[in-house]
Amino acid sequence: MAAPTTSHSRKKKLGSYPTLLVVFSITLALVVIGLFGLLLVHAQKLSEVVRENLEVQVYLDRDLPETELLRLQQDLGQQPFVAERNGKPQIRFVSKEEGARQLLQSTGEDFRQFLGDNPLRDAYVLKIKPEFTDTTHLGQLNRSISAQRGVFEVQYPQDLFASINNNLTRVSLVLLGFAAVLVLVVVILINNTIKLALFSQRFLIRSMQLVGATRLFIQQPFLRRATWQGLASGLLAALILVALLQYAYLEVEPLRLLRDDLRLGLLLLGVIVLGVVIGFFSSARAVHKYLKMSLDDLY
Repeated sequence: MAAPTTSHSRKKKLGSYPTLLVVFSITLALVVIGLFGLLLVHAQKLSEVVRENLEVQVYLDRDLPETELLRLQQDLGQQPFVAERNGKPQIRFVSKEEGARQLLQSTGEDFRQFLGDNPLRDAYVLKIKPEFTDTTHLGQLNRSISAQRGVFEVQYPQDLFASINNNLTRVSLVLLGFAAVLVLVVVILINNTIKLALFSQRFLIRSMQLVGATRLFIQQPFLRRATWQGLASGLLAALILVALLQYAYLEVEPLRLLRDDLRLGLLLLGVIVLGVVIGFFSSARAVHKYLKMSLDDLY
């Protein structure tokens, strides 16, 4: 004979709020957008690294004295377009003898044997700041350096500079477009998740309204809960992103070269803030909707 059911049998409570499901859904959505944010951060850092490795060759007049070479190096080092590392301008002096050795290594032929002389010139090789690698700034840079006393010629791969800038601009626009679409999708997903979660509490909202509770009084507990859920989801998403990023650095060692702690910190902070903001406003919108609905519409 079957045992009779008791009042202690497990049953789902009417109007229960699926807190764990909401936190899980919001966290998952924030992780997705965070992963794309990590891609954007590393892509931006990669574009800067590429631009920072572009070089400008400044060829000098022949037989410049040591004092002129030092003076010219100091003048070039003070220019705003020269990249710096650890507070030092990225300028490298290449003598004509060193240039001849490099040419010998690349071609395998010593042109000095049949020319009887070294026609190369001493040069300074400059690394340029990324923001000065566009066509307009490069033209200004060329004119500024060429006007320096002791400078014979300024050379840089103009077509390469233009090609890199154009390609990086296209990639950035495509990634930003995808990011905008993804943010919109995530906002809609989180908004619908909270709206469905509050659907189970629509009668509780109406009951509070019928006993004379004000709109602000009714909204406060829901907004407070949504804010804490958004914060918890954002923190969980940030921890997951940090763990995934550290794993990626361990598996792909060169990826560490593209690490940018400032941008990564801002991204993680943005994920947390996004979770809080979307949770708060989605909950406010949903509660306001149920406050305005008629009793028939609630069913």
